Amino acid sequence: MSNLDQNRLGLTPEPALIVVDMINGFTDPNCPLGTHCPDVVTANVQLLGVFREKGLPVFFTTVVYNNDQQASVFRRKVPALNVLQAGSHWVALDPAMGRIDSEPLIEKHWPSAFHKTDLDDQLRALGVDSLVVTGLTTSGCVRASAVDGLQNNYQVVIARDAVGDRNPAAHESNLFDLNAKYADVMSVAEIIAVL
Repeated sequence: MSNLDQNRLGLTPEPALIVVDMINGFTDPNCPLGTHCPDVVTANVQLLGVFREKGLPVFFTTVVYNNDQQASVFRRKVPALNVLQAGSHWVALDPAMGRIDSEPLIEKHWPSAFHKTDLDDQLRALGVDSLVVTGLTTSGCVRASAVDGLQNNYQVVIARDAVGDRNPAAHESNLFDLNAKYADVMSVAEIIAVL
């Protein structure tokens, strides 16, 4: 079966950066959910610098569980998620992100940054119509957030070098699939050049 014809949409003049789950639980290999990904951290820091310099919106997400009822099926499927308890070290953003108080932190219970959160409302209030999605993991929360971004009618760009996965094959296959149907996959250098 051949690939679908597609258009490269890129970014609009009103983009936002969505930094998905760049939290200690995913960037620290000592956590059962974590992986060693210094290059992904560095790429996120680089993009954050450019978005902040240009005064463009930045949003962060984290996965937090306050009780056993939240996302119970998801947590039964992936028991390691149970370490992501409210107030724990694992749910805090990786310190390298240097979050500024004015940058919203979306607490979520499922993979997508949009599912049962107010992210779409906050983006609409700012006039955002395209997204740069970064973070962890490519095959999980990044993919879900990118697909939901499209389903909420945003043009979505995935920053290839600012996303990562514990499984390199899953990383590459998901980038291929996302680029084919749901988003444009671009390097950080390409995104900065457009901005």
